[in-house]
Amino acid sequence: MIGCNYYRGFLSRHSIDNTYKLYRITVGTGQSGLRSHRFMAMTSGKNTTNYDYDYFVVGGGSGGVRSSRIAAQLGARVALAESKQLGGTCVNVGCVPKKLFCYASQFRELFHDAHGYGWPKIDMNYNDHNWKKFLESKNAEIQRLNNAYEKNQKDNNVEIIKGRATLKDSHTVVVNNKEYTTKHILVAVGGCPIIPNIEGREHIITSDDAFFLEKLPKNVIIVGGGYIATEFACIFNGFGCEVTLILRGKTILSSFDEDIRAKLTDELKKNGINIRYQTEVERIEKSSDDSFRVKFKQDKTPMDTNLVMFAIGRHPNTYNIGLDKAGIKTDDNGVIKVDDYSQTTMPNIYAVGDCTDRKALTPVAIQEGHYLANMLFGNQQPRKVDYATVGTTVFSEPAIGTCGLTEQQARETYGVDGYDVYESTFKPMFVQLSKRDRKSYVKLIVDRNGQQRVVGIHLMDHAAPEIIQMCSVALRAGATKDLFDHTIGIHPTSAEEIVQIRTKREKKN
Repeated sequence: MIGCNYYRGFLSRHSIDNTYKLYRITVGTGQSGLRSHRFMAMTSGKNTTNYDYDYFVVGGGSGGVRSSRIAAQLGARVALAESKQLGGTCVNVGCVPKKLFCYASQFRELFHDAHGYGWPKIDMNYNDHNWKKFLESKNAEIQRLNNAYEKNQKDNNVEIIKGRATLKDSHTVVVNNKEYTTKHILVAVGGCPIIPNIEGREHIITSDDAFFLEKLPKNVIIVGGGYIATEFACIFNGFGCEVTLILRGKTILSSFDEDIRAKLTDELKKNGINIRYQTEVERIEKSSDDSFRVKFKQDKTPMDTNLVMFAIGRHPNTYNIGLDKAGIKTDDNGVIKVDDYSQTTMPNIYAVGDCTDRKALTPVAIQEGHYLANMLFGNQQPRKVDYATVGTTVFSEPAIGTCGLTEQQARETYGVDGYDVYESTFKPMFVQLSKRDRKSYVKLIVDRNGQQRVVGIHLMDHAAPEIIQMCSVALRAGATKDLFDHTIGIHPTSAEEIVQIRTKREKKN
């Protein structure tokens, strides 16, 4: 098989410093080699140092919590430092509250569509929603999760140190002016939203702030075209707010498949979301107690709104935490440089999650942290995270799910004639009786050569987040188009479309 490599690895103990070397033998057409990488490792449950801890985790987000717990279960003496609530972005100002906001925003449409199923017609606007009650319920659920995280850590003998941690050197962490020594350090400090340096920036909110608004705004301007901006545009729109999405570029979700983002854009517009392209905010002025005027660089016509939210990206929380003192290298944006096994430029210090430049997703950080703890304290061979087959979703309305290569990536990987596309656009059964103008979409990208493996799956449907999870398993297992074709679908579902597409799409010009 031309261009294919096979990897075999083995560990060899280095007798001087009790480290392991991972030797990887690469065997392939036209090349072979022996590559090595050294990892710090220790025997489970044994203390061979005079350090206060075997493992000190800086950051109590998803990656840090999982790694510290697994390490403690394997017998290591573990401390975790966090200045805020445990759970990080995901639990407190990310995945969890966002999903609750998505649920809450969808009921208005459901009430309206229920009329087609024989229920009384109920049309609501944003004034009908009890925002205060919803936030109280949301906050109670987040607090429940915070308590559960803390209890779980303590039950597994992880010492929680409340406070902001900084690194004094490669083996010393300082929290609340107290020094702690440790053999290994994990930096899992996550990231935070970027706020632009423009006039009136004090009037801007970010996704962190959106979960704690005192009241629901009538008009909202959201600046950004990524998944956070797109999701919040759908959330506020679902609550009945008037939403304008401001894009610097020509499309939403620029890193996603070209067809899936075009299909979703059509649905957003049908939902009533206004999208302005190639537009940049110049400044923001406060007009009254609950109104702001937004002025743009390209367009001299300003817009008035009750809320201005920026969702233009995130940067790692790595500034002023002593990384340079510990010998850890970062790039110009503060991203920690790591290898395939989360090791930084300092051999005993590791980093996982959003402070590294991999996939900024909670389940990815969790797996990175889990693999790392197993390697360091479970005597397990180092294991890479498979980033290529990570499924992801955008909780828009309708939602999208994606896994594997986009068509652009397939074009770059296999060439214009090296792949096939199978696609289907259809009206989901759920909206037939309500007569809502809603479309679903399925797209499969298939490697034309060899066994015709399915290398990309892209969905748009209210159930896309649930469907794409098992699609990622299929892609990771190397499933072929033939396997999809001969799998019997479940009827009636949107998911069955995945195994029923037979006709290849003609090549685009």
